[in-house]
Amino acid sequence: MMRAGARQYVVARPLYSEDSFNEEHEKVYRHRKTMLNHIQQYFRCDAKRAKNTALSLLPVIGWMKIYRIKEWLLSDIVSGVSTGLVAVLQGLAYCLLASLPPWYGLFAAFFPVIIYFFLGTSRHISVGPFPVLCLMIGSVVTRLVPDEGPAFNITGFEGLARDEQRVLVASSLTFLIGIMQLAMGILQVGFVVMYLSDTLVSGFTTAAAIHILVSQLKFVLGLQVPGISGPLSLIYTLEIIFNKITSSNVCDIVIALVIMVVVFLVKELNDRYKSKLPVPIPIEVIMTVIACGVSYGFDFKTRYGIDVVGQIPRGYEPPVAPNLHIFQETAVEAFPMAIVGFAVAFSVAKVYSIKHDYTIDGNQELIAFGVSNIFGASFKAFAASTALSRSAVQESTGGKTQVAGLLSAIIVMIVTLAIGYLLEPLPRSVLGAVVIVNLKGMLMQFREILYLWRRDKPDCVVWVVTCIAAILLGLDLGLAVGLGVELICVVLRVQFPRCSVLANIKGTDIYKDRKDYVSIYEPEGVKIFRIPSPIFFANMDFFRNKLVDALGFNPLRVLKKRNKALSRIRKLLKKGDLQWTLKGFLNTTNGSIKESEEDSSTEELDQPIDFKDLPTRIDWNGQLPANIVVPRVEIHSLILDFAAVSFLDISGLNGIKALLKELIRVEVEVYIVACDPYILEKLHNCCFFDEEVQPSMFFLTLHDAMLHIVEKHPETTEKKADHDKILTTVTVHHPSSSLRIRDKNGPVPAAETQF
Repeated sequence: MMRAGARQYVVARPLYSEDSFNEEHEKVYRHRKTMLNHIQQYFRCDAKRAKNTALSLLPVIGWMKIYRIKEWLLSDIVSGVSTGLVAVLQGLAYCLLASLPPWYGLFAAFFPVIIYFFLGTSRHISVGPFPVLCLMIGSVVTRLVPDEGPAFNITGFEGLARDEQRVLVASSLTFLIGIMQLAMGILQVGFVVMYLSDTLVSGFTTAAAIHILVSQLKFVLGLQVPGISGPLSLIYTLEIIFNKITSSNVCDIVIALVIMVVVFLVKELNDRYKSKLPVPIPIEVIMTVIACGVSYGFDFKTRYGIDVVGQIPRGYEPPVAPNLHIFQETAVEAFPMAIVGFAVAFSVAKVYSIKHDYTIDGNQELIAFGVSNIFGASFKAFAASTALSRSAVQESTGGKTQVAGLLSAIIVMIVTLAIGYLLEPLPRSVLGAVVIVNLKGMLMQFREILYLWRRDKPDCVVWVVTCIAAILLGLDLGLAVGLGVELICVVLRVQFPRCSVLANIKGTDIYKDRKDYVSIYEPEGVKIFRIPSPIFFANMDFFRNKLVDALGFNPLRVLKKRNKALSRIRKLLKKGDLQWTLKGFLNTTNGSIKESEEDSSTEELDQPIDFKDLPTRIDWNGQLPANIVVPRVEIHSLILDFAAVSFLDISGLNGIKALLKELIRVEVEVYIVACDPYILEKLHNCCFFDEEVQPSMFFLTLHDAMLHIVEKHPETTEKKADHDKILTTVTVHHPSSSLRIRDKNGPVPAAETQF
C-alpha cells in the first residue's frame, strides 16, 4: 500500500532484452587502449609531462607556491618547536626499543625529516622513529648481535665493539628497507598497503604495544635482561624478568611510577581541554627536564646505581656504507618492516589529508620514505616512519606544512650539536616510562574485540589471530599469519557468498529476498536467483549447489532420467509391448512391464532430449507409460540476477554454460539480467553462445525478464488476484531540467517522459 504523500514515478517504455535495447539505442564507440598504447604513453616525454613529473617527484614545489607566509609561518614555528622537543625525547626513548645507544635516535629524528620535506606529499605527519618499527629492528639487531654470547659471523664485524656492530646492523637493515620502499614506489605498487586492513593493523599494533611494554620493563625495574628474538621471545623475556624481579632497583621503580602517573594525568587534561589550550602542555619534555636535573643534583647513578643515558657524543658521525652480508641475513625480515613503516605513515597521512582537504600520493610516499631511509642509513640512523602521538602534536599545535617538520629537525640538530650533554644524567627508566605511557592508545584497541564480534565476526577473527600470532611468534611472523588469515577470510567470503531467491514486492517493480518481506508475489513456475559475487573457479561448484537447492531438483539428474526413460519407451515400442493410440500410450502386455538390465544400460544420457522417432512429445509432468517414474519439474522459467557479478573467469564461464544447457534441455527457460557489459562482451569473445545458449536470454533488468515470462506464460498469473499480479506499467515524472541529454540539438523533454 502506498503511503500518503509519497513521491512516485511512472515510466512507460518497451520491454527490453539486451539485443532489442542495443538495436534501438546506438552505443558510443570507445577506443580501447592496448598494452602497447599504455607502454608508449608511460615512456612518452614532452614539456608538460616533464613539468608534471618534476612536481610529483618534488611536491614541495607545489605547496611552497601557495604558502601563505603571514598566516602559516607563525603556526609552523610554534608547531615545529613543540614537535622538535617531543622528537628529541621520543628519539632517545624509542632508540632503546631498537637495542641501540640512545643518541642514535636523534639521528633518526633528523636525517629522514630533511629528505621528506622535499619529497613527501603529506603536510602534517612528523617523520622519525616509530615504536613498532623500532621494536622490529631491535629483534633483528639482538638476533645478529646478542647481549650475551658471540655475534653472528658477519664480514665487517672485525674490530668493532658490540654497540658499533649493532649500529652497523641497524643502518644496513634501514638501507635495505629504503631500497625496497624506493623500488615499490618506482614500480607504482603503492596499492600493496591496501591489503593491510584496519582490523589487521589494529591487531598487529596492539600486539606490538604488548611487546614494547614488556621490553621496557627492564628499564622501569632496573634489571639487566638480555635481548631475545624469535618465536615465544616475549614469554622467555617475562620468565627472566620474574626470576630477577627481587633484584629490581627501587629508585628506578619510583621514578618511573611518578613519571607515568604525572604524564598520564596531564595528557588526559590535554585531551579534555584541547579546545581551550592554545598548545598541548609538553608534559613529557617538562618531566624529562625535571628528572634530568634531579638525577644530576642528587647523583642518582652513584648513590642508587640507576642506569642513565650516559655520554652523548657531540655532532654527527661520518657516513658509512651498508654491509652486503647483513643484506643477505635480513632480507626476509626487511620486507615486512618496509610494508609496516609505509602502511602506518600512509594511514596517518591519509587521515590528515582528508581532514585538511588535500591529496596524497601513495607511490610518491613510498619514494619519499625510501630515499629518506637510504639517506638516514648512510649517517647511521635507523628506519623512520611516523609516531601517532608526535604527528598529533605537529597537527594540533597549528602545523600547516612540512616547514614545521623542518623546524623540528633543526631543534633536534641543536640538541645533537650543542646541548646534548645536558641529557647525559637522564635515567633510562624515565625513557621507559615515557614509552609505556604513550602506549595507551594502542593498548586501548583491545576494546575493538567486542565491537567486531557483534558486527563482523570474520574481522574479529582476523584481529584476534593477528594479535595472538604477533605476541607469540614475533611481529614479523605475526604479520604474515595475520595477512594470511585476512586473505583466507576474503577468499571464503567470495567463495561462499550469500545467494538468495528473490520475489516481487507487490505492486512495484522491486525484487527482494523472499525471506525478508511479507507482502511478496512469486509467479508460479518462476524462480529468481541472485548471485552476489564474482563467479570463478573457486566458487562455481558452490554456486551450482546453491542453485540446485533453490530449484529443488538437479537438472543433470533429471536430464539423465528423461533420456533413460525415452530409451526405454523406444525399446518397448520396438518390441510391441507399448503402442500409441489416440488416447495415449497403451500397454499391450497382460502384466506390468519390468525394467530389464538392458534397459538400464544407457549412453550419452546428458545429451539433448530427442523426440524425432516418437509418435508424440512426452509430457514429463503427466502420467508416463509402463510405470516409468521421472522427477517432476514444476519450474518453467529461471531468472539469474547478475547485477553483483563483477567478473567471470574461464572456469566460471564453462560452468555457467554447462549449467544453462542442462536447464534448457529439461525445458527450463533461463534468463540472465543486469549483466555487466564487459562480461557480456567477454561471453561473445569466448564463443559462449550456440544453438542452445543464445544472446536473447539476456535482459536489461529483472522486471523486463519477468514481464517477458508473464507474456509468454500467461498461466503463471491467471489464478492470482488483480492486486497480486506483476506490475506491467511504470511512468516517470521528473523536472524538465533533470535529464542529461547527449544530443544538444534534441527536443526539450516534457514534464512526463514516455519511452
